[in-house]
Parts: sequence; structure tokens; C-alpha cells
Amino acid sequence: MSLFASLKAIFASKEKEPEAPEEMPSEEYKGFTITPAPVQEQAGYRINGTITKGEQTHSFIRADTLPTQQGCAEEMIRKAKQMIDYQGDNLF
Repeated sequence: MSLFASLKAIFASKEKEPEAPEEMPSEEYKGFTITPAPVQEQAGYRINGTITKGEQTHSFIRADTLPTQQGCAEEMIRKAKQMIDYQGDNLF
């Protein structure tokens, strides 16, 4: 490969678009629906998801990353329950 072709390949490569988070099974808790949707990143999976009640939705994302999708979903549910316990309907 020539030097020009190598440089062209470097600059022509596109950044990989981040994948949309995959929603996992929801869990009901005290009238709220918690839906984890871990975001895959280089370091693992970022805690992400939604908490809903009726027509109201709260997007939930944290800086924490975990190595597995399932572990991340479990941690999201744990943290969401904690928020619901502390804030209840004031979450919205």
C-alpha cells in the first residue's frame, strides 16, 4: 500500500455510530415501571433507562459503567427503586 493510500484510508474511515440502547424487560415497583436500557461503550455498559408512571416519564442515565449488560440492568433497577423510595411522584 502506498503512503498516499494509507493516509487516505486513515482520513476516510468513519467514526462508528453509537448503537441505540437495547431495552430490557421492565419491572413494576410501587406503581412505577422501570425499564433498563444499558448503553454499550468501550469500557462496558453505562447505566441507562426510564422510570414511568402513567403518562409521565423520567429518563435515567448515570456515569457508572459495568462490564455486563445484565449486571448493568440490575444496577439500574436497584438505583431506580432507591430514587422512587426517596422522591416518589416528585421524581417527575
